[in-house]
Amino acid sequence: MLMFDFTFKNRLDTIRSATRLAATLALLSLLSGCGSAEDPQAQAEALLNVAEQGDVASIEQLLGQRVDANVRNSCNWTPLMKAAVNGHADAVARLLAAGAEVDAVDQGGYTALLLAASNNHTAVMQQLLDQGAMIDAKEQTQGYTPLIWAAHRGHREAVELLLERGADTTLPDFAAKTAAEHAREQGREAVLALF
Repeated sequence: MLMFDFTFKNRLDTIRSATRLAATLALLSLLSGCGSAEDPQAQAEALLNVAEQGDVASIEQLLGQRVDANVRNSCNWTPLMKAAVNGHADAVARLLAAGAEVDAVDQGGYTALLLAASNNHTAVMQQLLDQGAMIDAKEQTQGYTPLIWAAHRGHREAVELLLERGADTTLPDFAAKTAAEHAREQGREAVLALF
């Protein structure tokens, strides 16, 4: 079993590296003028990829070419969502300054705040909340709010921030469970003590 896990991890790392390399080459091609700077699809993909990597310099260059900060991929993810889920606070700040929609939703109803909260990226969460992000947004797969996600995963810092900012502790998910009930079920005692 360990051999399979190790091999699978190596393959996954190789795929990720190849994806990053392809994105970097596409971006370099666009920025050097070798690619079609007029190709909106290539520009959108490049912006999504560099946002995921937190590459602020490349984000700046693409935005300077008038690439829309709110482009979307096939799952309706935006560059802001990609930066938020990976905790890239500088990229998030630049995208917000460029007019990224703070409460844009993907196919599952996830917002950048939901993605940041589920991964305990409190610096990003603060930025999004400062820009008016809906603190009690619910994704459409399980009905989780940012507070429920953070409590479920045991992210004490994220829960503290959401409670300080006024997140509704009484909102249930689609299974009628609140954030505190998730914390209790998952054995997140430190988080449960915050409620």
